[in-house]
Amino acid sequence: MIEVEGLYKSFKVAQRNAGVTAAIKSIFNPQYKTVQALEDISFTIDEGEIVGYIGPNGAGKSTTIKIISGILVPDSGKCSILGNTPWKNRINHVRNIGVVFGQRSQLWWDVPVMDSYYLLKDIYKIPETTFKSNLDLLTATLDLSALLSTPVRQLSLGQRMRCEIGASLLHDPKILFLDEPTIGLDAVSKMAVRNFINTINQEKKVTVILTTHDMSDIEALAERIILIGKGKKLMDGTLTELKNRFVTHKTVTVDFAASTQDLSIKGTTVLSRTKERISLAVDLETIKVSDVISILSQNFDIKDVAVNAQPVEEIIVDLYKEFQI
Repeated sequence: MIEVEGLYKSFKVAQRNAGVTAAIKSIFNPQYKTVQALEDISFTIDEGEIVGYIGPNGAGKSTTIKIISGILVPDSGKCSILGNTPWKNRINHVRNIGVVFGQRSQLWWDVPVMDSYYLLKDIYKIPETTFKSNLDLLTATLDLSALLSTPVRQLSLGQRMRCEIGASLLHDPKILFLDEPTIGLDAVSKMAVRNFINTINQEKKVTVILTTHDMSDIEALAERIILIGKGKKLMDGTLTELKNRFVTHKTVTVDFAASTQDLSIKGTTVLSRTKERISLAVDLETIKVSDVISILSQNFDIKDVAVNAQPVEEIIVDLYKEFQI
């Protein structure tokens, strides 16, 4: 569905020192430096996938999204989305995509949300029956009924983002680009957005590319991730592969009948211990979690067991450190 090959993109950035003198000099002798935003980016995405496109600030995520959505033209490289080149076949291309930028709005600020939806209906030439059915689905799933008559400027950030996602899906796109869609949202709004993305992916097979710094979004939605740093693709694989590669320890916490027995298990470190609970850090390269639990069950009257892995955020930080980004 999406084929990207060898994308390069650079920007000229003006440079000058602070002060009036430097400002005047820059008028007659402007200085620039070239920033390489993308360097040989290639990937393919199949229909129905949800892909997490991640990386630190300035990595090139938004630049990639803008190129494959047809907003920017790359310096070189190829991109084919449903047979269209985004920056050459923009009219045909935008019929098939929906785009949400967390820090940009496609809704008109001073008019009710519904007026923006009617305008988008005319822009995309959406048939009345399709518009009504899509609006009903979006209203019910994103809980928009109380918001449609409210001017956009009077909405909270979470309410506006739900309306933005609704606006991007009115025309039945096959692909949805989400750039920081949950930025600044509260827990309830985040859950609503995540549930909705999963729903349209499963029911309508909408392909989703998600860029975010919130790793809980990635964990909840995307099994596959593409890591980008300093404009280069560094990794393309599943979240499971990432965990298997970087998770070297797990924490096992056991509740048991009161006991003062001392216990030492090779490959584990005691994090805390009371008469009724012990918490161990388990080195997975030395011993299996199942073996640790088996040894504990032989020595204690176990009531409850909890196994926790390293948080995804910490795994991503380790990944950034490995690639020095």
